[in-house]
Amino acid sequence: MASKRVSALIGILVATALMLTDGSARPAAAAESAAAGSAAADSAAPSAGEPAAAAPSGGYDPQVTFAPLTLPDPVNAYRAGNGTPGPDYWQNRADYVIHASLDPDHQLLSGSEVITYTNNSPQALDCLWVRLEQNTYRADARARYAHGRLQGPTSEGDVIESVTIQRQGRGASAEMPADTLVSDTRMQIRLAQPLAAHGGRLAIRIRYHYTIPGPWGGRTGHMPSRNGEIYDMAQWYPRMAVYDDLRGWDTLPYLGTEFYLEYGDFDYFVTVPWDMLVAGSGELQNPQTVLTALELRRLQQARTSEHTVTIRAADEIGDPASRPVQHGTLTWHFHMNQTRDVSFAASRAFIWDAGRIDLPQGRSALAMAFYPVESAVPQGWARTVEYLKDAVQNFSRRWAPYPYPNAVAVAGSVGGMEYPGIVFDSYKDSGVTLFWLTAHEIGHTWFPMMVGSDERRDEWMDEGFNSFIDVYESQDFNHGEFAPKHDQEFAPGNGPPADQIVALLEDPHAPVMLTRADQVPFKYGHPLDYFKAALGLVLLREQILGPQRFDWAFRKYIRDWSYRHPTPSDFFRAMDSAGGEDLSWFWRGWYMHNWTLDLAVRDVQPVDGDWRHGALITIANLDPLVLPAIVQVDFADGTHERLRLPAETWIQQTSVQLQLPTTQAVSAVTIDPDHVLPDRDRSNNVWRAVQPR
Repeated sequence: MASKRVSALIGILVATALMLTDGSARPAAAAESAAAGSAAADSAAPSAGEPAAAAPSGGYDPQVTFAPLTLPDPVNAYRAGNGTPGPDYWQNRADYVIHASLDPDHQLLSGSEVITYTNNSPQALDCLWVRLEQNTYRADARARYAHGRLQGPTSEGDVIESVTIQRQGRGASAEMPADTLVSDTRMQIRLAQPLAAHGGRLAIRIRYHYTIPGPWGGRTGHMPSRNGEIYDMAQWYPRMAVYDDLRGWDTLPYLGTEFYLEYGDFDYFVTVPWDMLVAGSGELQNPQTVLTALELRRLQQARTSEHTVTIRAADEIGDPASRPVQHGTLTWHFHMNQTRDVSFAASRAFIWDAGRIDLPQGRSALAMAFYPVESAVPQGWARTVEYLKDAVQNFSRRWAPYPYPNAVAVAGSVGGMEYPGIVFDSYKDSGVTLFWLTAHEIGHTWFPMMVGSDERRDEWMDEGFNSFIDVYESQDFNHGEFAPKHDQEFAPGNGPPADQIVALLEDPHAPVMLTRADQVPFKYGHPLDYFKAALGLVLLREQILGPQRFDWAFRKYIRDWSYRHPTPSDFFRAMDSAGGEDLSWFWRGWYMHNWTLDLAVRDVQPVDGDWRHGALITIANLDPLVLPAIVQVDFADGTHERLRLPAETWIQQTSVQLQLPTTQAVSAVTIDPDHVLPDRDRSNNVWRAVQPR
């Protein structure tokens, strides 16, 4: 049945909240407390049967829950009332050419980059801001104080050797040294002449180096393996901060939560020792230079293969013949269009698998997995290409086509982190853990790589949205091989997962969804930004709008905001408009507050004292949150009937009396019989007739 399916789908969310380790460390902070209405629920009338448990006094006020809602970001020429980019929406652009060298003997990355920055805004810019996120490892980094990591290892961070500026266009000047100021994980470039609005462009050349952190590095680092070090290289180049219509320059320091970046095209070159393989975002541009003839043939075979093809096998690791040269270095050249970031991994230890991904409209991409022999265990990384293929095909079919030429997964020290076209997972992963993490991390292609929300402020808009689409991939993969029924052991506590969110909703210290990501204490990160955010979309799809309306609206939101920067207000307006509902009551209760739901059966009576004339059923809403609900009525003859109460049932009242035409005695009434709603007190959800002795 659909209701049982939905309950099972929600099950995966709890396990996702426990298993995913995207590495965000967050400082503790005071959270916004939940507000509640003041109206008291109607008192219970005498019951014809066994009374339900007494309800708490007070809690629901229709004038509060259904009040007009003012969203945080106003409608203007940049952001329209229907949740789409407005007629004057603009966005700046950053294109990169990067040359980097990896020196494993000294754990050093050295680089030179040219950033071509285009100012499409209506304001001339007198300065630019660049992110230097390796500075999070400096002894004086703000993140160390925010997260209590004062005793952890340190490094010099990004060592900036030089910064120069060259303007482009008519009358461009020569390359000149830039006036810069480094502040924690940011660098300000003060311009001698403002960069013109509406298309002004300049080039920034930065030379830099840094010491690569060890496994403690979080999202970037290296680790030993049986056949050599594995390097997971993220946040490895200085990159432009966002300048937008919301607050000008986004200069939040890097404290551990994720990213907010501009889009552009990337050409990047990575020079490594000759015996290393490199896996990178985008498309390899010089395979003839860095691969052997045999590897090239195998790679071409993988492009047409339904099955996994091994490009380099375990028994070829360490064999000089598996590399096109046997001394010096090789430079790997990658290119990626319309992306906000790139990352790469490098190692002598990699096995390399690949296989074709089938995409809509006859397109295809390549799934690739790079992993050490330690990961080649039963139900281990040899299945990763299979997982990538299925996830990308599923998400492309359900939501929007995958935009990149490759989908790459790398086994190393980073235990679950996403970048455009490439994901880092733990080399220890296998079985359901490996499937879930592979699907989740590549699912981030849609949120936030395509739909480029601000992860530093609204983590739930990428983690929660992505956890939501994971639900359906886990249900669909291989006839339910890793469906929720296999994952219940990971869920905290007992009972259906919809019941398990209640602990978060009732916690007075839990932050609300619209809390800056850096302020969400670590203990609440996954329950709030993954589990609650994803469960909210499940409720919206399965209980409020229905799949047909939700899917159409959600796909439209993805199309409208791909490679742009939506806010929560844009999302709320988009779903209201395209979904065909004023959902203010839901946005207020689920996203702006941690309101609880408590529906109760207050009374069941025969009409005029005779069941043959019908039944009168009184249902009360006791808490500030409202949701549509199913009420099941069981009759003495063994039949039953289901009624659906829409959210508007409670728009003017705290209780409702339902008159049910029936000639049968009512034996039981149950609210939410399938446990798909987060009702905090289920003891008052059921009424049963007193059985004669």
